[in-house]
Amino acid sequence: MREKRRTIAEINARIESGEAVVMTADELCNSVRNGEHVGFEDVDVVTSATCGVMSGTFAVLSFTVADRGEFEHAVKVFLNGVPAFVGPCPNERLGIVDVMVYGTARRDKKYGGGHLFRALVAQEEIEVVVETVEGREIETTATLAEIPFARLCSTRNAFKNYYAFVNAQKSEVTSIFSVCKFKGEWRELTFSGCGELNPLEKDTFMDTIGIGTKILMNGAVGFVIGDGTRSSMEKPNLMGVADMHGMQPEYLGGFRTSAGPEVWTSWAVPIPVLNERVLESVKKLDEDIKLVVLDVHTRLPVGETTYADVWRDFSVRFDPAGCIGCEECQVATMCPRDAFDARAKEVDEDLCCNCGACVHLCKAGAFHCDLGVVTLAGREIPVTLRESDRRRAAKLAEMLKWKILDRDFTLSEPVGKI
Repeated sequence: MREKRRTIAEINARIESGEAVVMTADELCNSVRNGEHVGFEDVDVVTSATCGVMSGTFAVLSFTVADRGEFEHAVKVFLNGVPAFVGPCPNERLGIVDVMVYGTARRDKKYGGGHLFRALVAQEEIEVVVETVEGREIETTATLAEIPFARLCSTRNAFKNYYAFVNAQKSEVTSIFSVCKFKGEWRELTFSGCGELNPLEKDTFMDTIGIGTKILMNGAVGFVIGDGTRSSMEKPNLMGVADMHGMQPEYLGGFRTSAGPEVWTSWAVPIPVLNERVLESVKKLDEDIKLVVLDVHTRLPVGETTYADVWRDFSVRFDPAGCIGCEECQVATMCPRDAFDARAKEVDEDLCCNCGACVHLCKAGAFHCDLGVVTLAGREIPVTLRESDRRRAAKLAEMLKWKILDRDFTLSEPVGKI
């Protein structure tokens, strides 16, 4: 029997005629989990997404900071105190700076590049300080509307799956994989990755994702430009680029860890069901996706579990009646996204990333979420932090689904394999 196949052009034609069936990864996996038959004829496109800490993210900005002739060229630039790399084009005497800002660059222990990116996308006015070759210091302000060129790029995003971490030693340690100091002696587990929603889990063999694949990055249209750094056959990741002007602030920002600020970003990728191999790939469930557990010190494996063990409850819930008004609220102090206002007893839903840190930080138990418990070598280890947001990833996949159905987003044919 010949394998069933279809092309991206054929799928785009079905989208244009209103005949295409588009499902989110959530919808498809839940159908499979419920025992429903999903055949090749039942779905044309599956929308996948991932949302979380992605260190390999940077911005390239070009904008006017002074009148022509006011300085020869800049040697240092700071945006809201976050250091930027000047160049490569000097823009001599034009009053323009070209800069690159790392998502992991930091002003201090609490504010970094990710916070800056969100401020820009939220149309906040940022402070700009330019140090010139002549020794002058120029101070000005800017909004994203005043920055004509603003691209968010990645060196490595959207890992196929990532890792879970434990601290196998006795002493606590600062780490980008913890919000408080990482407790030792196997007392807690943290992890990253959106499991069965992740784009590269839905396209295991990269039959559809390639150079030129159109995506959504933080809600804006962007493109895959290749494989990322540290990408491998077993653990691939992607490079991408998108215009910041079309992004939505709820999908990106800063994330404070015990080792300093990190950057939070989001991808949504359409997976056209081109053949039966892709169909089987998009059906993969959390329980089929292994999650390797590493010792945070050695980065060597100490066990493994699956994403089904850690993704049980996607949303963190706050009960104001349970809040006892602690004199020093640990949640307000330590929340990695500054999403909780202790005085008002309110959670900012646009900032909250459902990481679950508050569940263990709150002495009164006013925050609720089943974060899961992982069993390793006879030890039951509670999950205390998720550096990915499955709920928001599902929302982004839903957004992409309706953009496709509304004909606001057409699938692109890759120009090259990865």
